[in-house]
Amino acid sequence: MGVDEPDMTLGPDTSRNAPNGTEANRVTLRYFAWVREKVGHAEEEVSLPPEIATIADLVDWLRRRGDTYASAFARPEVVRAAIDQTHVRTDAALHGAREIAFFPPVTGG
Repeated sequence: MGVDEPDMTLGPDTSRNAPNGTEANRVTLRYFAWVREKVGHAEEEVSLPPEIATIADLVDWLRRRGDTYASAFARPEVVRAAIDQTHVRTDAALHGAREIAFFPPVTGG
């Protein structure tokens, strides 16, 4: 790797684009089915506080954002999550995530 080439081992360094590295913590949140209905919108882009490290942390943070989020995540054990289109458990790390989706359990038939 040359001097002028960025180190891509941990993903692109976008922290230079915003003060205090906030751009590095920006993610798109997507909501589906009744989670979307309760939150009131299908998606949003947010800057996550540095202490938000897992899906469980994110759900707790979202619940504190207002009544609509508190209603959507009132029973967090039934809400499923995906990071960058891969289903994950609530202890999954958010580092490097670009998109996080929340949806109710899916049933087959």
